[in-house]
Amino acid sequence: MSVQRVSRRDFVKWTGTASAGLALGVHVPFGQRGLEAAVAAEVFKPNAFVAVEPNGLVRIWIKHVEMGQGIDTALPMIIADELDAEWDRLEIVRPVADPALGRQMTAGSGSIRNGWEEMRRAGASARAMLVEAAARRWGVDASTLRTGPGRVLHPDGRALAYGDLAEEAAALPVPAEPPLKDPADFRIIGTPVPRTDTRAKVTGEARFGIDTRVPGMKFATVLHCPHFGGTVGRVDDAAARAVPGVVDVFRVSNGVAVVADHTWAAFQGARALEVEWVGGFRGSSASIADEHAVKLRDGPVRVSEDQGDAEGVLARAERVIEATYSVPYLAHACMEPMNCAVHVREDACELWVPTQNPGGARSTAARLTGLPEEAVTAHITFLGGGFGRRGEDDFVTDAVEVAMQAGVPVLTTWTREEDMQHDFYRPAATSRFRAALDARGEPVAWSNRIVCASIIGRGRPLPEGRVDFTAVEGAANLPYHVPNRKVEWAEADASVPVGWWRSVGSSHNAFHTESFIDELAHAAGKDPYLYRRQLAAEHPRHVGVLASVAERARYGVGVPAGRAHGIAVAECFGSYVAQVAEVSLDDAARPVVHKVWCVVDCGRYVNPDTVRAQMEGAIVYGLSAALHEAITLEDGRVVQSNFDDFDALRLREMPEIDVHILESNEAPGGVGEPGTPPIAPAVTNALFALTGVRVRTLPIPQDAFQQARQG
Repeated sequence: MSVQRVSRRDFVKWTGTASAGLALGVHVPFGQRGLEAAVAAEVFKPNAFVAVEPNGLVRIWIKHVEMGQGIDTALPMIIADELDAEWDRLEIVRPVADPALGRQMTAGSGSIRNGWEEMRRAGASARAMLVEAAARRWGVDASTLRTGPGRVLHPDGRALAYGDLAEEAAALPVPAEPPLKDPADFRIIGTPVPRTDTRAKVTGEARFGIDTRVPGMKFATVLHCPHFGGTVGRVDDAAARAVPGVVDVFRVSNGVAVVADHTWAAFQGARALEVEWVGGFRGSSASIADEHAVKLRDGPVRVSEDQGDAEGVLARAERVIEATYSVPYLAHACMEPMNCAVHVREDACELWVPTQNPGGARSTAARLTGLPEEAVTAHITFLGGGFGRRGEDDFVTDAVEVAMQAGVPVLTTWTREEDMQHDFYRPAATSRFRAALDARGEPVAWSNRIVCASIIGRGRPLPEGRVDFTAVEGAANLPYHVPNRKVEWAEADASVPVGWWRSVGSSHNAFHTESFIDELAHAAGKDPYLYRRQLAAEHPRHVGVLASVAERARYGVGVPAGRAHGIAVAECFGSYVAQVAEVSLDDAARPVVHKVWCVVDCGRYVNPDTVRAQMEGAIVYGLSAALHEAITLEDGRVVQSNFDDFDALRLREMPEIDVHILESNEAPGGVGEPGTPPIAPAVTNALFALTGVRVRTLPIPQDAFQQARQG
């Protein structure tokens, strides 16, 4: 199986010479060798995503971006299964930015969720046309035929290979509603197919954005204002120009660029710059916390949910439980820093970019260069981490502006420090809860006010009364039965840039809500698992993952001495995940997470190995944030600059992880993000069970359990 890529210019040139072949609907570029063969061989290509050659080779086009989540394998699995293709006779064509492919944005755990039906129809259309071609050749009704891997089968035992039918199939109309397989007949979907990108990544053949090399290329970096919103004042670049290998220094809209013969020289030149910065944000973590505290009390607020009379019941209740939780800003901390290679010519622009937003990168380049979008080719490389960060276009803007001034191809790479200090951060968030309990300990009223900056409203005010759904997801979709509920959002200042971070609002709201429901369970004197299960009885998928994870972990039963279990559940992006964490304290009274049990109901899944890998990765990502990570500000500057002060989970801290996937016939849910939200509350709930100390801020304070250990 191979992967190919071709420029739009070559595609137009070659397809212009084609005199035959089926070309219905939208088109996607072939690789050069494959396209030349296809033109000569009259490829059968009934839609944008699949083609069959006379030699039997099947090409499958990928519309979304591979960033470690397994899309280069899962999407072809869907098409190949519906087509009944031979898996070892596939050629995968990785994406370029092209509106003909439809929405290519890769985010929100949406590639399979949004592409499930589309990919099935793509494969099924091709299969139906091949069957009809065989039926006409044999002079039989198509309904009497069936397919096997790569061929159409006659009831008498005869068979025709797909390649032998390609030319005839190309002459047939594309069915508007092709018959889809009964899921009971799937032979690829639902099986643990090895990933198609493994070999390239293991051998080093895979090319990430930072690996891009083209003839005549120079290398650059950009120094940005350390104060958000600030601009460049005076620049003294003499020391930078004196660095061996530096060839130019100039201003771009977001800072000062240094161009050099190699990246290290560009980095050293940037460090040697003397720049006076003008204006920008001057707040601090303390001032932001003060703002949150005021808005928790006084608003103004936007109401996300208001059912029953929560405030009235709380005012009359004999027993009210209150708590406030908070989390900090978080960086994405992708292992590959932001980068983009660009070559701007008079009539064309070419990008090599690790982006989650191919169309956005292409549009940004067109806007900046003044070229029509048709003149911009954006090659999408592998991504060394995305997590939402590479859906932004700031690093593309830098790269295009640098290349426009340099006049040659340039790979612009941010330093780790620039990457860490100029992110679009997961918003800092604070939640205040009040709940009234009845005589049985069950909540009869629930009030939750959330304070955080708006992601969807950044740069423009939200319409009056509109609630940013990212601020309340994980809070407004509470699965627990409470007859009187109110969820409010108070918008915080957005001077610190915020953006989508793995699982977005659920990343903080699940910690808040699952911790507070745990508080209510303990206040009621009830088992936290049984309390959740009882209150979530109206939501069977929540109950299903809770029951399964409790059974697999033997929750609360036979826990080794000195350890405890905590449980949490969350739903986001169409999937339901419950986790149990087993924890202890080390000799210094610091948390140790020994094992995590995870059960996911993601509806119908494509590749179980991918689902497990994504759950594991999401747990690591969330656990790292729970134990270590925080972005703090002093005098308007981000304090953290690298992995020495924005610490990631280390190998020695890695727990054993047990992932179980529930079988389901529901529509596919996402798997890239839903594993992150439950891990922090599962761990902190376990720590409460162990120590009696309730953790209400993240990361878990280093000294939180000293007193408990001494007691």
